[in-house]
Formats: sequence, C-alpha cells, structure tokens
Amino acid sequence: MVKVKLAVKRHRRKKKLLKQAEGFWGDRSKQYQQARRTLARAYVFSYRDRKAKKRAFRKLWIARINAACRAKGISYNRFIAGLKKANVSLNRKMLADLALNDEQTFNKLVELAKS
Repeated sequence: MVKVKLAVKRHRRKKKLLKQAEGFWGDRSKQYQQARRTLARAYVFSYRDRKAKKRAFRKLWIARINAACRAKGISYNRFIAGLKKANVSLNRKMLADLALNDEQTFNKLVELAKS
C-alpha cells in the first residue's frame, strides 16, 4: 500500500480560495480560514442580489413609465390597462426606454392607451 499525501492538493485548493478572496480587507484576503468564511458569506449575498437586481430594475422601469405617463395626463395603471386592451405586448423595459429616448413613439402609445 502507498500512503497518500495531500500536501500539493491542499496547497492548490487553498491558493485557489485565496485567489478568489483577493481585494478583501485585511486578513480576509490573506488567512485561509478568514477568507473561507468571508467567501461563504459573499456567495450568499451574490445569490440573493442576483434575484434582487431583477426586482430593482423592474421598479426603476415602472417609475420611469409612470413619470412619463403623468406628464401626458394618464396614470400608470390606466396606461398599462389600455395597452393590454389594445393588444400591445411591450415589456416594461422597452416602454421605459421609449419613454426616455423616443418621446414621439411613447406619445403614440399613450394615445393608443387612452382610446
């Protein structure tokens, strides 16, 4: 039987983890145990915030559409309801982009939603 030594494998694994912890403050980027704890926490935040980012952007788009609609004399919910009745299937990201960058097209959509 041959005795298996883990020195090389362990060293590579620790080096890989410390490489991921580069840029962390103080010992969190230099000591293996501190780096491991901090990375575990960082992964939790990154998973959570990938979901939160989607919610945050949708909120932003709705706020932009609402502001543009109110400037044209219609509320956000009446605008969206009007578009649904008119069978216009544009998502909020595109509507917000139109409200910001292409005012003429957005005005036509508002008129369509009003009628």
